[in-house]
Amino acid sequence: MPHVETANGPSGINRPLAQWPDTGAVLTQLAETLLRCGEPPIGRGERELIATYVSELNHMRFCSDSHNAFAAAQLEGGADLVRAVLADAAAPVPSLLKALLRIAAQVQAQAQAQPVSHEAIAAAPAEGATDRHNHDTVLIAAAFCMLNRYVNALATELPSDPPYYRTAADRIVNRGYQTAR
Repeated sequence: MPHVETANGPSGINRPLAQWPDTGAVLTQLAETLLRCGEPPIGRGERELIATYVSELNHMRFCSDSHNAFAAAQLEGGADLVRAVLADAAAPVPSLLKALLRIAAQVQAQAQAQPVSHEAIAAAPAEGATDRHNHDTVLIAAAFCMLNRYVNALATELPSDPPYYRTAADRIVNRGYQTAR
């Protein structure tokens, strides 16, 4: 049972975002900026995969399933590739993406204890990462730790309609986060 009462509407994070648009607009813009905007060195599908990976490490079903669908819709290899990465970070993805996933995992696991290791940061440029790759990866991972906790702490409801995630992926990929609610 959700911890806050929200109007009927979309599931997961979308209900509190819609219920409280002052904070919802900011969080939606954050997701839009981190995962879709500009021409950062990490592609949209890869950014979604980082969000999925962190959400999976946090055991956040709604966020993991949502961003899994969003990543799959934008990556060559689709759902099979995303499943492979979630099962084993050494999955058949480019070595640069593997290095970035290692950084994301450290952000998720070590946020309160210590910074990302010098080894993880130093290994990434050997695979082609720039400071921008590292920055964006850390920011996406940190933001998804926060967003995962937001969804979990409010005990938001999971979608009961299995095709929900495919429909949401189509909307996100084609129109973005700001039109998703």
